[in-house]
Amino acid sequence: MWRPDGQACAADVDHDDLIPPVPAPRAQPLGLLALLRVLTRNPLEAWTAAHFEEPLVVGGLSVAPVAVVSDPAAVRRVLLENAGNYEKDWLQRRVLANGLTDGLLTAEGHQWRTQRRALAPLFARKTVQSFAPAMAAAADDLIERLARRDGQIVDLAVEATRVTLDVLERTIFSDGFGHDAEQIRLAMKTYFETIGAIDPFDVLGLPRFIPRPRRRRLRAALRLFDATIDAVISSRRRALSRGRDGIPSDILTLLLEAVDPQTGNALSERELRANILTFIAAGHETTANLITWSLYLLSRSRRWRARLQAEADREIRPGVDVVVDRLVETRAVLDEANRLYPPIAAISRQALADDVLAGVPIRRGTMIVIAPYVLHRHRKLWAKPEVFDPRRFLPGARETIDRFAYLPFGVGPRTCIGAAFALQEAAIVVAKVMRSFDLEEAPELAVEPVLKVTLRPRGGLPLRLRRR
Repeated sequence: MWRPDGQACAADVDHDDLIPPVPAPRAQPLGLLALLRVLTRNPLEAWTAAHFEEPLVVGGLSVAPVAVVSDPAAVRRVLLENAGNYEKDWLQRRVLANGLTDGLLTAEGHQWRTQRRALAPLFARKTVQSFAPAMAAAADDLIERLARRDGQIVDLAVEATRVTLDVLERTIFSDGFGHDAEQIRLAMKTYFETIGAIDPFDVLGLPRFIPRPRRRRLRAALRLFDATIDAVISSRRRALSRGRDGIPSDILTLLLEAVDPQTGNALSERELRANILTFIAAGHETTANLITWSLYLLSRSRRWRARLQAEADREIRPGVDVVVDRLVETRAVLDEANRLYPPIAAISRQALADDVLAGVPIRRGTMIVIAPYVLHRHRKLWAKPEVFDPRRFLPGARETIDRFAYLPFGVGPRTCIGAAFALQEAAIVVAKVMRSFDLEEAPELAVEPVLKVTLRPRGGLPLRLRRR
């Protein structure tokens, strides 16, 4: 049933509401040429007011009809109840094809089910919790770096990518990447900026054999990734061939030893390489963006900054392991940051057969777009959706949120396998930063969210840090 969600009453919202920046919705849809320009520059600018007010909006590209779905019941049908009728669409596969083909993110059908069963133990709750000390150590190194720049303006978007790469080296690749981590960071930046720029040739449905000039920038990055992955796999396999003693039980070892519990089959070489790159890309970029947006929102809210500092002072003590489950208010801020600036701004599928969604007939071949960015700001699902208010996610309130109205990590069979890993890492990093620093928004800062596969602030996030 399409109805407003009652999880946040208007009376609960403070008089000094913080409304973070986003592009204003358009009054009318764009024509094809204007749409192509906007999709190339920043797809967030293409949304219209109707998308944030209606349960389903039908439009179209030059090659296929498009239905943007924001009715939770319809979202549930697409992603769970009738998921077999909706496969990843041609445009999403083209965007993600560079280096990720045959990985968990892009695989379909039997290949996806086999990989999911094999990889699930890598991200079980107990395994993820075992990585908390490594995440805390990486956060401590970040604090030490930032302390040397006390009182200065620091690009926290860059620092967030550095700390997430550090976590990957401590939890996935304990022997290191085999290359300078800064090289990897810059290559990953190029990678996402390039694949995230929607190519007009793809939107127009031109064949893949026609060269995409923008993709030439990828070649050097993909060569570096290939060399990195080859090096870490070869090194670990040589070590494993000499016996298990002394080999770290990191995700790389678990990945090399992963087998499908039903068939006993290991991952193929292509699947192994694609999933390693997937874990580097997703584990680095999406978590870094969550940390970045959370710190930005805290820099704008004195009240929530004080609340998180008080929680961090209470729960984080030298020499004592961080208990993430006790960082309740920190988690609420992370969840609200994920609502306002979800790491993946759109999930798309293609209908394999006719269906009905939100009372609207859907024809075979229609592209279905479920946009967390739109869903999380929909006026019929959230009270004052444009306002930063983490109280929506505190105990007692979060239980009233429709599961299919909030999906920063997706939902159903294809929900992000690393969601718990990302949230644990972000909670530890944000709590440690808040325990150590006050954040001040740079006066000249004009934050503009831009969609390049993931949602990030254009030009980074310069903030002034002062030691507490």
